[in-house]
Amino acid sequence: MPKDDAETTALKKELNDLIAKCKADQEKVADAKLAEKCGDMGDVQRIRLVVKKSLKGHINKVNSVHYSGDSRHCVTGSLDGKLIIWDTWSGNKVQVIPLRSAWVMSVAFAPSGNFVACGGMDNMCTVYDVNNRDATGAAKMVRELAGYEGFLSSCRFLDDTHIMTGSGDMKICVWDLEAGKREVDFNAHAGDVVSISLAPDMKTFVTGSVDRTCKLWDVRAEKEKQTFFGHEADVNSVCYHPGGQAFATASEDKTARLFDIRSDQQLGHYTPPGNAGFTSCGLSFSGRYLLAGSDDNSIHSWDTLKVAHTGTLNAHENRVTSISIAPNGIALASCSWDQSVRVWG
Repeated sequence: MPKDDAETTALKKELNDLIAKCKADQEKVADAKLAEKCGDMGDVQRIRLVVKKSLKGHINKVNSVHYSGDSRHCVTGSLDGKLIIWDTWSGNKVQVIPLRSAWVMSVAFAPSGNFVACGGMDNMCTVYDVNNRDATGAAKMVRELAGYEGFLSSCRFLDDTHIMTGSGDMKICVWDLEAGKREVDFNAHAGDVVSISLAPDMKTFVTGSVDRTCKLWDVRAEKEKQTFFGHEADVNSVCYHPGGQAFATASEDKTARLFDIRSDQQLGHYTPPGNAGFTSCGLSFSGRYLLAGSDDNSIHSWDTLKVAHTGTLNAHENRVTSISIAPNGIALASCSWDQSVRVWG
C-alpha cells in the first residue's frame, strides 16, 4: 500500500470522527441494556437439538445450504460441482444437478420450491427449474445471469420471476428471470457484499459486507435506509428476525450481534466460549434462540434476550460453512467442509 497523502489522511480522520460521533449519539439514547431489562425473565432451556439425518452424497467441501418454503426440502452446493436437492425428512436425494463451475459459494431455493439458484467464483448466477428436466435428465437450466465483475457471494429469490444477488464487485442486482435482464443494479457497500437476508414480508432486506457494516434496504429503492456499525471484521452472515423489526449478524470478529431497526442500534452482543470466527447465523422461529455456525466445527446457541450462551451443537468434523433454519422452525440444516450436511431437530 502506498503511503496516504495529507488529504487522504485528513479525510480518513474526518470519516472516523463522524462514525465515532454517530456511535456516541447512539449511546446517549441507549437508556437500557437488553440483558438487564430481560433479567427477570425465565431462562430458556439449553439447546437440545440432535442430528436427525446425516445427508451424505457430496465428495468435497459443502459451502452453502438453503431450505425451501415447504420446510421439507433443502438445496446444498459443494466444491464437487454438484447441487443436491434433499428430502430432509427421509434423508434421500431428490435431485443431483451437475454444474458447469465447481466453485459454488451460495445457493438459494425459491420459496415456492420451483427453482434453485447458485453462484460463486464463476461470476454468474445460474437458475435451474426443479420441475423440468433437460436431455440428460438433470434439472433444466433456465438462466445464466452473467455480467458481474466479482464473484457471486449470495443470492435470494424474491419470487419465481425475480432474484436478488450480492457480489464481490460490491453490488446488489435484481434480475427479471423471464426477460433475463437486470432490473436493478447499484453499488451497495465499500467491500464485497457477503450476505443477504429478506424480511418476512419480502419488502425490505438486510446486507452484510466485508466493509464491516450491515445495511437495511427497501426492495424498491437503491439507497440504503439505515447503516449499522459495530463489527470489527467482515460480516459473514445476516439473518432477519421473524418479527421483522431486528436482525442478527455473525462475523469474522468472533462475535454474533442483534441489531434493532427501530432504535437504529445494536441490542445484543454474543460471544462464544472459545475463540473462533463465525460463518453463518440463523434465528429460531420465535426469535428467542440465535444460532451461529463457527470455524471451530460447532454451532453455537444463545438466548437472544438474556444474552446468555445456551450450548453448542457438535457433530461436524470441520468448519461449519452455512446453516439454514426451516421456515416453520421445526429443523435446522447445517453444512460443512467435512463434506456432510446434517439436519437437526
